[in-house]
Amino acid sequence: MLAAVCLTAVVAGCAAPAAQPEPSPTGGASAALGAVPLKVPGLARQEEEGSGEADARQADAARAALEAAQRWGLDRPPLKAPPRPATRTALTPVQGVKLKDGRPPVVFRVPIQEKVVFLTIDDGFEKDPEFSRMARELGIPVSAFLSDYLVRDNYGYFRDLHQQGVEINNHTINHRNLKVLDYETQRQEICDQQDQLERQIGVRPRLFRPPYGEYNDDTLRAAASCGVQAVPLWNEEAFPDHMEWRYDDRTLHPGDIILTHFRGISDWKATMPDLLRKVVNDVTAAGFSLGRLDDYL
Repeated sequence: MLAAVCLTAVVAGCAAPAAQPEPSPTGGASAALGAVPLKVPGLARQEEEGSGEADARQADAARAALEAAQRWGLDRPPLKAPPRPATRTALTPVQGVKLKDGRPPVVFRVPIQEKVVFLTIDDGFEKDPEFSRMARELGIPVSAFLSDYLVRDNYGYFRDLHQQGVEINNHTINHRNLKVLDYETQRQEICDQQDQLERQIGVRPRLFRPPYGEYNDDTLRAAASCGVQAVPLWNEEAFPDHMEWRYDDRTLHPGDIILTHFRGISDWKATMPDLLRKVVNDVTAAGFSLGRLDDYL
């Protein structure tokens, strides 16, 4: 039959039909033609332009970060934290984490491997607009733990902070040592501040920090009854001129929580931007980035 087809082709003055490609084990006959690139008009140019635009955006972002760092007197731009995790960190009873059934976990260090640490700021006494602007322009993530008696005169400052990405959490109504209070009084201190922050900021916090880091089982039981899901404490405390360390190695570890306070000239003889500059410089020099605690815990 093949000979007859060829003979007919010759008589008709045309070439014999081309041999059909062998079927490919992975993609049929079309895979056999894979060696021949499919050219789409303009596609390569679009890819080059897209890559160029991405490079330009990265260069612009790097230039803006450098300018912001110079404007605020940093040694170098802060390192960028990894993307926000898809799920919060699963907690197990490891160093830095205390777990008990029916109680929110107490966490000194978030158990992660990435070189990320967390800046947390307590109470709310100092309300420095320059600190707010500095944190926003540098993109520094912060978690605030507020006591009502110190912030009730200007909740607007903290609403603005929250709108720019600062998470607002619970530090009790009156900043009392909870360990010396009975269960009902502790519960009032915690739950009333949950209610107040929901009214004033529009959030009902998941995180709670006891004043002075002092707590007992009644504290954790009361916190759980108020909807608290975790109790972060800290491993380092930051000041405008030094860092105080919990451990003798005097170094940062992945997941460390850094404590500081809303304070200023009257307490520190320095400003909150001075404090933030010190923290960011120290964290960056150690090869760490700052993450938002609420994203992980």
